[in-house]
Amino acid sequence: MDIPPGKKIYFLSDFHLGAPDHATSLVREKHIVSFLESIRGDAAAIFIVGDLFDFWYEYRTVVPKGYTRILGKMAEITDSGIPMYFFVGNHDMWMSGYFEQELNIPVYHEPKTFEFNGRKFYIGHGDGLGPGDHGYKFMKKIFRNRVCQWLFGILPPAVGVGLANWASRRSRAVTGQSDERFLGEEGEWLIIYCKEVLRKEHFDYFIFGHRHLPIDFTLGDSRYINLGDWIRYNTYAVFDGQRLSLLAQSPQMDQKIIRK
Repeated sequence: MDIPPGKKIYFLSDFHLGAPDHATSLVREKHIVSFLESIRGDAAAIFIVGDLFDFWYEYRTVVPKGYTRILGKMAEITDSGIPMYFFVGNHDMWMSGYFEQELNIPVYHEPKTFEFNGRKFYIGHGDGLGPGDHGYKFMKKIFRNRVCQWLFGILPPAVGVGLANWASRRSRAVTGQSDERFLGEEGEWLIIYCKEVLRKEHFDYFIFGHRHLPIDFTLGDSRYINLGDWIRYNTYAVFDGQRLSLLAQSPQMDQKIIRK
C-alpha cells in the first residue's frame, strides 16, 4: 500500500472499555471516539492493536451490552472509505465474525506483516510472544480451543460475562504494577521476540500493544514500538509515509514515553 500525500496511518491499542466500571469506561470511550473523529481527515488507515474491550465474547445471537459510541464511530469511519484493521488481544480474543460483518473490519488473531511505502511492518497485540509466561501461553491455547469456547458459550451471558469480568480484574491486579516500569533490553520479552524475528527476516518496524507502557526502542536499523494504552497514557503511533512516531496527547504523558 502506498500512502497518498498528506495522509497518515494511525495505530492505537489497549482501550479496555468496560473497566474498571461503566461510568469510568464511558468517559474513556467518549474521549477515544473524539480522537478517532479528529484523525479522520488525514487517516489513510487506522489499526487497533488489541484489547479494545476489557472483555468481549460473541454469543451466537448476543453481543455484549454497551460500546455503542465506539462501534458506531468505527462503522462510520469504514463506511466513509477509510480502512480499519483489528488485532485481537488477550481480553477480546473471542471474536467470530461480528466486526467483519457489521463493521467491515478485518480481524487478525495472529501477528501479520504489512508494507507501506516500501517499509515493512510486523504488527500484533503481543500477548504470548517471547520467552517465559508459560502459564498464560497454556491458558491461551485453552481459550483459543473451539470446544472450550463452545462450552463457555452455553453458559447464560450473565454468568459468563460475570465470570470473565472477575478474571479480568484479577489479571489487572496481578500484572498492573509491572506495566509501569521498563524492564531493560534483556528483560522486555517483546524486545527479545523482535530480535528473534530479525534473525530470520528484516522488518523496519515492530508494533505491539499489550504491554501498557509506551516504548520506542531502536534495534539496529529497526524499531520496536509499544503503543502504551488509553487508560493512563493516551498514546498512539503515526506513520506519515516516511517516519513512524510514537506520540501522546499531552506533553506530560509524552515525557513518560520510554525512548531508547
